[in-house]
Amino acid sequence: MEDDDELNALRRKKLEEMQRGVSQDQLDQERQAAESERAKRQMILRQILSPEARERLANVRLVRPDLAEDVENQLIQLARMGRLNRVVGDSDVKDILERLTATKKETKIERR
Repeated sequence: MEDDDELNALRRKKLEEMQRGVSQDQLDQERQAAESERAKRQMILRQILSPEARERLANVRLVRPDLAEDVENQLIQLARMGRLNRVVGDSDVKDILERLTATKKETKIERR
């Protein structure tokens, strides 16, 4: 009886180790895929943005990471579609930022 309990405990332990190993492998693969995607995005952005535009996006990312990501996604999509035929400058990024922020409705809280 005691041997069965020990055997079952060893089996459970081995199963847990195997499950953790599989999940760790999956986590490693997901991490590598995410890192690869980030590297591809950065490479595209380096090719299509001027240094000033990259700096502006980096500053925006500090304050509004979601907005910076939206701008980057739009620019990457345009580049992949072949609709960008020149380097995107700082003024172009400003224009995109203005368009994206102008469409958002501001919420005002009034005291009574």
